[in-house]
Amino acid sequence: MAGYRLDRLTEDIKRELSDIVRELKDPRLKGLISIVRVEVSNDLSYATVHVSAVGGDTAKAVEGLKNAAGFVRKTLSARLRVRKTPELRFIEDYSIEHSAHIASLLNGIGKEEGKDRG
Repeated sequence: MAGYRLDRLTEDIKRELSDIVRELKDPRLKGLISIVRVEVSNDLSYATVHVSAVGGDTAKAVEGLKNAAGFVRKTLSARLRVRKTPELRFIEDYSIEHSAHIASLLNGIGKEEGKDRG
């Protein structure tokens, strides 16, 4: 499959998964569940989905998504209308929390420099 088609399919999967996750009623999916990144294999057999939960437990969110993987894949198949829907593998991603932590550290440094100059 050409690179641009794979990239387009990856973005379509990411967009649809974000929408599907919002519709799930699992109590483990608390807070803002974000699909950070999707990586689809070249043969479209597997899709690795990087998930982050802001305001909730990311590990529990991934566990809930793993339990709902069959339903999510079926719904994704109906929405995308592709010949082969990849098997979904959900993994934890803490990049959003990490970047928020770095931003707060940088803000603290900026405030300290302002005090030294004043």
